[in-house]
Amino acid sequence: MQYHVNGFQPGDPDVHPAAPDHRRAGDPLPQAVDVLIAGSGPAGLCLAAQLARVPQIRTMLVEPKLAPMEKGQADGISVRSMEMFQAFGFGEKVMRESVWINETTFWAPGADAPLVRVARVQDVPDGTSEMPHVLINQARVHDMFLDIMRRSPTRLEPDYGLKVTDLAIDPAATHYPVTVTLEHTAPGREGQTTRVRANYVIGCDGARSNVRNAIGGKLHGDAAHQAWGVMDMLAVTDFPDWRKKSFVRSQEEGILMVLPREGGHLVRLYVELDRLGEHERVGDRGMGAQDIIAKAQRIFRPFELDVKEVVWWSIYEIGHRLTDKFDDVPDSEVATRAPRVMLAGDACHTHSPKAGQGMNVSMGDTFNLGWKLISVLTGRVDASLLHSYSGERRAAARGLVEFDHKWARVVGERAEDDAPGGLPRVAREFVANLPFTCGLTIQYERSALTGAATHQALATGFDIGKRFHSAPVVRLADARPMHLGHCIEADARWRLFLFAPANDAGGPGGAVATLCEWLEHDGASPLRRHAAPGEDVDAVIDTRAVFQQGSHELDYAAMPTLLRPHVGRYGLCDYEKVFCVDFKRGEDIFAMRGIDRAAGCMVVVRPDQYVGHVLPLSARDELAAYFAGVLRVRG
Repeated sequence: MQYHVNGFQPGDPDVHPAAPDHRRAGDPLPQAVDVLIAGSGPAGLCLAAQLARVPQIRTMLVEPKLAPMEKGQADGISVRSMEMFQAFGFGEKVMRESVWINETTFWAPGADAPLVRVARVQDVPDGTSEMPHVLINQARVHDMFLDIMRRSPTRLEPDYGLKVTDLAIDPAATHYPVTVTLEHTAPGREGQTTRVRANYVIGCDGARSNVRNAIGGKLHGDAAHQAWGVMDMLAVTDFPDWRKKSFVRSQEEGILMVLPREGGHLVRLYVELDRLGEHERVGDRGMGAQDIIAKAQRIFRPFELDVKEVVWWSIYEIGHRLTDKFDDVPDSEVATRAPRVMLAGDACHTHSPKAGQGMNVSMGDTFNLGWKLISVLTGRVDASLLHSYSGERRAAARGLVEFDHKWARVVGERAEDDAPGGLPRVAREFVANLPFTCGLTIQYERSALTGAATHQALATGFDIGKRFHSAPVVRLADARPMHLGHCIEADARWRLFLFAPANDAGGPGGAVATLCEWLEHDGASPLRRHAAPGEDVDAVIDTRAVFQQGSHELDYAAMPTLLRPHVGRYGLCDYEKVFCVDFKRGEDIFAMRGIDRAAGCMVVVRPDQYVGHVLPLSARDELAAYFAGVLRVRG
């Protein structure tokens, strides 16, 4: 973490100086904003936390509820989301508070007992990520995003008691083309409306999204016609795996899932309830918390389950649905206008909670969108870049809905096809699906943001279009062991990692020094072309280098000046751009990520932690062309 760059600031470094014109508590509602976000769930808060950090962007977040969430709903955090949390700066806090899911067990009827443990599976395969799979109350995730917002320059707070009821778009307008109708929900003000104009509106307002309806969107898909109960409880039981993620299938009563929760005592159960008729809805059955408990007790037999306190419960029907498009622009108009209204989370895709992906994919939506909106609103890119949001995230959501459709049926199936003495089918499928449930299978297709795989062989462990798979390094200036991926913060900047060839120690004439000289000084360099006059050299593209030698074999003072830049109003040196292999711990990033030792390479990483390109260190024209296809010329 870096601070004091523009002068000494005492106190909490996470609290940024307030922008002079930030909106304060009690101020009237604004007449116009840059971005209006509907809904303060994970998708809306993830987006708001990014936008709040940019002083010149005016953001409004509206929420029909009257206060922040306290309990219930989603709880699973995939390793991919944990990597994202690291970029926001609260990954370690989540790790401290949460329960880690290290092992998943499977229970089924045995030859001599109603229930026996039939399999154990490591929940996150070795080498998958430096981050664990954890469970934590969704409300705590909300709290952490809200903390970022409150401490950011804009001091952004949600406007509770307001919901979007309708909106109108004027495609011909260049400023604030979206007029949003907001309705008050607070007691005494129900039904009162007001209007706010916005440059962009983001619908994070759930499966019954008014924003989606206003742009003519519809959710398409099917339902499994199966009722499920979910309950957070404090209970006493003799079930041995109460503190492990477990799938439990009884002979006659169906299945349930055990999910231990944070704090050492709280547990969530997902319980299979009744089949529903073709046109029947969950509410028609009149089921409640006691129905969930009674069914869970029957499934657990012969184990006892004594529920002491029900913290939260819900009964739902599984549905798998996806909307046509994630923005307001018809296919016939893509070439002539950019999106003004976009959807995220349950507003555009719904699925069962069994794979623990809902909150994760929703946050993934707006982590993809956030940096693009910031780049458009700060003039770094053309607004047409926003078309890439629907293209990239709808494909990701389609993959999730298809996966969830199959997985929900596997979980609910009986075990007739289980091989004697082998893993039951649900366990086999669980193991096969681990890369997906970890959130690591998304690979964006070739586009302006995702380069061709021509040079992928230079770094086989950094798949173009997939998330940047971090690995251990040592920072040269202070000999600190760390993960290279932890350099990537949620600040809308690009990263350019230079992996040095063998015997290159950064000195003059070497491949890294020669490239750095061009990057820093040549007018054709993307660092020069896409930064505004007066900005620091790393304001748009943050360049860092990794060398194959150990820290004692390199001379920091001999490194290229681009890797020792002077930044901020005082021109202080940034000492955190140069890294080397961690020989002490036997962790060689070049070997771990398949980097060509003889040639080295460049790896371009997008602001959302996805690999944009892999190129030879000599490929200056290709590097310049890649960034020219995304960023505006400002130098």
